[in-house]
Amino acid sequence: MSITTLQLGAFCHNISKVYRVDRERVQALERVEKEFPRGSLTVIAGPSGSGKSSLLRILACVDRPDTGSLEIAGQSVANSGARERRRLRRYSIAYIFADPIENLVEYLTAADQLRLNARLRGQRVSDADVAEMLGRLGLGHRLDHTPHRLSGGEQQRTAIACAMVARPPFVVADEPTAELDSVAVEQVLDGFGVLCDTGAAIAIASHDPRVIARADHLLRLDHGRIVESW
Repeated sequence: MSITTLQLGAFCHNISKVYRVDRERVQALERVEKEFPRGSLTVIAGPSGSGKSSLLRILACVDRPDTGSLEIAGQSVANSGARERRRLRRYSIAYIFADPIENLVEYLTAADQLRLNARLRGQRVSDADVAEMLGRLGLGHRLDHTPHRLSGGEQQRTAIACAMVARPPFVVADEPTAELDSVAVEQVLDGFGVLCDTGAAIAIASHDPRVIARADHLLRLDHGRIVESW
């Protein structure tokens, strides 16, 4: 590898995944490999059916590959059982959904969202730290707002702040700009930039050219195979 394991949020090697639909065999991924360096944003791009979602679920330790190896923060996990994968999702991975509201608890304020995420991951966070993290994402005036009082872009940036407070080495995001207007997209991408600055490795599945333009690294898939990687 070009960089050390300690510098990687994740690394997958020769990942393959097959699904069976009725009696048909569908090759979702075929010998996919990629490094996800810490402090950088990697975009997984490709058309619908290219394998983006399948790879994202494996990277997030939701699914296991049929073959190949996967490391998260230096720990080999491809063949881990359900309990170990749950532990990794709790302490080492943050997942950001496409629909902003799905990332938040509807009755908690933005500040309380961060406190809850820290507590669930066995950490404590001060009020000053909460205010500082939300402030870095342009949400300093929204600390006491519940999700229904936030715009879609503000909801998504709150989700990024929740990932920031937990400080996981690896953040996975599934089409995080799909539900947003152009202004909100740029604000959310700026938020991911702030998250990169904390040292997280970020993997975003997206076909949005605005997201791809912000990528430090790119993995482009087509029918489960790599067609471009840098």
